[in-house]
Amino acid sequence: MRKYLFAIVVSVLAIVAVGCSADDNDATNDKNKEEEAETITVEHELDTTEVEKNPEKVVVFDFGSLDTLAKLDIEVAGLPQATIPEYLAELGYDSDDYENVGSLKEPDFEKIAEIDPDLIIISGRQGDLYDQLEELAPTIFLGVDNDNYMDSFESNVQVIGEIFDKEAEVEEELDRMKETIAEVNEEVEAANKDGLIILANDDKISAYGPGSRFGLIHDVFGVPAVDEGIEVATHGQNVSFEYVVEEDPDLLYVIDRGAAIGEGESAAELIVENKLMERTKAMKNDDIYYLNPDFWYLSGGGLISVEEMVHEIEDSIK
Repeated sequence: MRKYLFAIVVSVLAIVAVGCSADDNDATNDKNKEEEAETITVEHELDTTEVEKNPEKVVVFDFGSLDTLAKLDIEVAGLPQATIPEYLAELGYDSDDYENVGSLKEPDFEKIAEIDPDLIIISGRQGDLYDQLEELAPTIFLGVDNDNYMDSFESNVQVIGEIFDKEAEVEEELDRMKETIAEVNEEVEAANKDGLIILANDDKISAYGPGSRFGLIHDVFGVPAVDEGIEVATHGQNVSFEYVVEEDPDLLYVIDRGAAIGEGESAAELIVENKLMERTKAMKNDDIYYLNPDFWYLSGGGLISVEEMVHEIEDSIK
């Protein structure tokens, strides 16, 4: 009889244990599903997009966002390797460890579909392709606004921080950068020098002023523009070297498009430092600065690139 009762008790306990185990498994599965389903709503220039938290497979077309991800030690699955900036290549992004998803303006849609990403990050060069990319995966636009560069830059990196649970690291980086920019502003004011920004493209040059693609030199870093009337446009205002001589800036900032896209030699050797330019204060005083086109033309808007851009302007003032 005792053996019979003992067997009944054991059976009941086993049933209870199985039931508890099943309940625990169900609770764990429910919790995992909740974690897997956790998303955030990202409002961006092109749309409002639901993005999965901590996505595992990320395709990035914006090099500024890519260098932010690199700074935060966040892995990516694919990027356009056709014209990758040298500083990102040095970080290994040109290797076979990453899928090549085409070029900045011509994505490889088949490759992207093959990757089946959880998130695609784009900027201005891919804006017209947003609908096609959105069909493949949740896609967000993280380009910078030239009219409000720093605010849009900060917003973009904060979005990345929120998506990948890196808010604290992002705020630490931004605070440090703001301190450096404030120091640069003081140095610029003390130097009391005006400046002009030109883009060299083959044998032609165009000028950029406040509010333009490279206007943060004036708008954020505080270098006074030698000509406040430069047409604000993405591609700048076509000018001649006679114009540069006439405006005669203290500081001349040059961005070499050919060097950025891998065409031609340095703009210094080809066109900028010519006989006519010998009459300018910038050339006489050795104040012509060739800004790194990787940061200024191909990339920008990332934690690494913006920091380097700050330091380049700081070095030009010292």
